[in-house]
Amino acid sequence: MNGILVVSATKAEAAHVPDRYDVLITGIGKVTAAVTVTAALARFPEDARPLVVNIGTAGALHGHHGGLYVPSTVINHDISSKVLRSLGHPVEDELSVAGGDGSVLATGDTFVSDAEVRDALAARADLVDMEGFAIAHAAAHMGAGVRLVKYVSDHADDTAMDWPKQIDAAARALAQWLEERY
Repeated sequence: MNGILVVSATKAEAAHVPDRYDVLITGIGKVTAAVTVTAALARFPEDARPLVVNIGTAGALHGHHGGLYVPSTVINHDISSKVLRSLGHPVEDELSVAGGDGSVLATGDTFVSDAEVRDALAARADLVDMEGFAIAHAAAHMGAGVRLVKYVSDHADDTAMDWPKQIDAAARALAQWLEERY
């Protein structure tokens, strides 16, 4: 349609995206996100792949974070990188994302709702989600550009359980960001 493929884990996060955008719903988690994005991008000619714009919610790893972020770095936080590297296996666990705001997003298959886990992640990142790294990795593998756009829905502690109540406001802010830029 417009050279943009809007990617979201859930329908609720993309609920307010206007019809003029192609929207891909991946489902929750790294594996389903990577497989779904790769399959979608494979349908495009190699020289005509769209910009992947991943919109979604994220938990804030620091109390002062709120609102909307466009991460410049995304890390795969739940892979045993140090151990695997010590065994001689290369591990790509950090990706740079062009056009970001300097924030760091940590992606893992764990829904972070525990303050202790959050605080450990906060030493490495600003935000946490469950799909960003996988989407960025799949896009890079397929030769497509990517932007990650995350709206803080909680503080990655017991407030994360209120995620369903926050989703509509997040979806509105994400759709507004998209419309203002593309």
